[in-house]
Amino acid sequence: MLEVIKGDITKMEVDAVVNAANTSLLGGDGVDGAIHRAGGPAILDECRKIVARQGGCKVGEAVITAAGNLPARHVIHTVGPVWNGGNKKEAELLASAYRNSLQLAVEHSLRTIAFPNISTGVYRFPKPLAAEIALASVSAFHSSFERIVFVCFDEENYELYRQLILAP
Repeated sequence: MLEVIKGDITKMEVDAVVNAANTSLLGGDGVDGAIHRAGGPAILDECRKIVARQGGCKVGEAVITAAGNLPARHVIHTVGPVWNGGNKKEAELLASAYRNSLQLAVEHSLRTIAFPNISTGVYRFPKPLAAEIALASVSAFHSSFERIVFVCFDEENYELYRQLILAP
């Protein structure tokens, strides 16, 4: 089941919430900061271990940790691209961030997952294009999940996703 809601991703009771992380994996602003704050130090501890092992997370890639104090079981951290006009493979990298997050969830036998609107905040990815990429990316994995939720923080993203999901 594909859903869109307007709300707080840190409150989602799912197998995994996806974190719109930065390459350092050490927390930041927006969704990343909210997930780290709500989840507590356990998430940062696991992220530090990943950084020690592999040096962070590249744009378009994804890693998984426990969820600490969040109601979810896991956090999948993915790094979306910064929008630089669209000529630096931003669309391809954003699609890769969604696909790699979903692939990691499948590998860990997770059945429910919640996504934020990756790269549409401080990374300035155009929201309409980001929504199209997100929905196209999850379509290939849709049958592997019981529930995929797009959790929109702002009204603009919520309306974009709602219209795209309801479109024939």
